Amino acid sequence: MEFIIVTGLSGAGKSRVVTALEDIGYYCVDNMPPKLLPKFAELCIQSEENLSRVAMVVDVRGGQKFGDLFDSLAALRQMGSNYKILFLDCDDQVLARRYKETRRQHPLTSIGLNTVQDAIAAERELLKALFDRADYLINTTFLSPAQLKERVTKLFLGGSAQAMAVQCLSFGFKYGYPSEADLVFDVRCFPNPFYEPELKNKTGLDKDVRDYVTQGDEVKGFEERLYSLMDYMLPLYQNEGKSQLVIAIGCTGGKHRSVTLAETLTQHIAQLGYRVTANHRDIGKL
Repeated sequence: MEFIIVTGLSGAGKSRVVTALEDIGYYCVDNMPPKLLPKFAELCIQSEENLSRVAMVVDVRGGQKFGDLFDSLAALRQMGSNYKILFLDCDDQVLARRYKETRRQHPLTSIGLNTVQDAIAAERELLKALFDRADYLINTTFLSPAQLKERVTKLFLGGSAQAMAVQCLSFGFKYGYPSEADLVFDVRCFPNPFYEPELKNKTGLDKDVRDYVTQGDEVKGFEERLYSLMDYMLPLYQNEGKSQLVIAIGCTGGKHRSVTLAETLTQHIAQLGYRVTANHRDIGKL
C-alpha cells in the first residue's frame, strides 16, 4: 500500500494537491489527527475495498496534536507501511497576500499570534523538521493551479496525460441527450445496421456489426478527422486542468453505430496514453 503524507504551509496549496491526487485515484483524507495515522493505516490495509493508494493531509490545524506526528510516523514504519512526505512550500509574501485576498484566518492566529506574518513564521518553525524529512518538495510561489496539478501528476502517476480521465460514451438520441457530455458527435448520418436482419439484434461490440459500420469511406473519413481533432484537443483540455472529459457519440438507438465508434475512439485515445474507458449507456435497451 502506498501512503502519501501531504503537509506544508497553510495557504501553500494542500487542498489543490488533494484534488489532484483524488483525480489520479488516491483515497484522500484531509486534516488527519496525527495520533490516528497508524490506526487509519491499519484499517486501510485490512479493508476489503481497493485502497492501494492513500493520501493524508496532516498540518498545524491539529494544534498541539501536531507534535504527535513523528511518533505516528515511526509507528507506521514499525507496521511495515511505507510512506512518503510531500511538503508544500511558498514565499511568505505570497502566503500573506493569499490570506488577504481570501480573507481567511491563519490557523495559528487562534493561539495569540496577532499578524499573518507572525503566524507564517511560527508555522515555518513548527514544520522545519518535516521540511527536512520531506521526500518531495513543491514550492507553489509561481505555480498556477494547473501547473501544480501537473507537478503532482508527474510525481505520483508518471505523466500528465494520466491525470485526466476520459470517457467515451455511446448513447441513443431516442432515449435522451447525455447531460454530462462535454463533446457530442451525431453519427446518425451513417448506414444503420438495424435494418440488416442478421445484424439487427447484435451490437457494436460484435465484429460483424463493427465491420459493417466501418466499411464505408464516409465513416473512415469521419474517424480520421475525429482522431485528428482529439489529438489536438485532448492536450488543451489537459493543460487547462480538466480532470474528466466525457465524449459522447450518439446514433438513433445507441446499440450499433455509436457503440462501434465509441469503441474505436477509446482505442485511439488509449494509444495516446490517456486514461480512457468506454461506456455504452443504451446498449441493453430494446
